[in-house]
Amino acid sequence: MDAAQAERRARIVEAAWTVFARVVASAPAELRKGPRGGGRDRDKMVGHVIEAEAAYAREMGIKAKQPDPADPAAIALVRTAMVDVLREPSDGSPLGGRRWTARYAAGRIAWHALDHAWEMEDRSEPA
Repeated sequence: MDAAQAERRARIVEAAWTVFARVVASAPAELRKGPRGGGRDRDKMVGHVIEAEAAYAREMGIKAKQPDPADPAAIALVRTAMVDVLREPSDGSPLGGRRWTARYAAGRIAWHALDHAWEMEDRSEPA
């Protein structure tokens, strides 16, 4: 992945986070239950995404503490470290001596944020 491709991947991840934040801002706290009666409400889903991102950061070789979902500065710190890694050109080797490549990490991070944004939209009561 050359510098231009790396920058594009980082921007895709940032865009996914932007979409996620917009959906969270417009979703009700209590979401409609799934077909089997379960599913997380908005704040639990946000906490899950933030928790997963801290684990993803570790898979990228980033030493980060688990941020509090209510602490935007702590979340931004972890996310900034993640996109800084993704912005680096890559030869396809795993990041930080772990298992994930930059390409895989970017796809996984963006997919996870968007998957939960779509779930939140789907389970929000129609306006």
